[in-house]
Amino acid sequence: MTMKKPAVKSEKETGCRIGTMVAMPCDLNAVGGVKGLRGRLPKLKKITETSAIHNALSDPVRLTLLYLLAIQPLCVCVIRDCIGIADSKLSYHLTGLKKVDLIEGEQLGNWIVYRLTNKGKKFAHESV
Repeated sequence: MTMKKPAVKSEKETGCRIGTMVAMPCDLNAVGGVKGLRGRLPKLKKITETSAIHNALSDPVRLTLLYLLAIQPLCVCVIRDCIGIADSKLSYHLTGLKKVDLIEGEQLGNWIVYRLTNKGKKFAHESV
């Protein structure tokens, strides 16, 4: 059985062609070419920060922590009872969320109460 080759369309019909790249349905000139595309990208700092946040939230335990703290601020003992992990693991995951500024802790007597930062609230609501 032989395969029938698709009809070859002109570049105008298929879109644009850059160097040896395959045709794509776009008008690259409409965005200012490759330079225009590059200009629309966020700064590297923003990309790096967003990547770190997504990396932190890629762990189910940290995502669970984010959802718990979206309900209300909580102390470590309540968080531990809710998700059932050892103190050392909980500390590790809380630190990961603090590093990317999604949560913050406040010392109240003998306890630390954790709450979402404004950035944490944004990601908690976007993740639902």
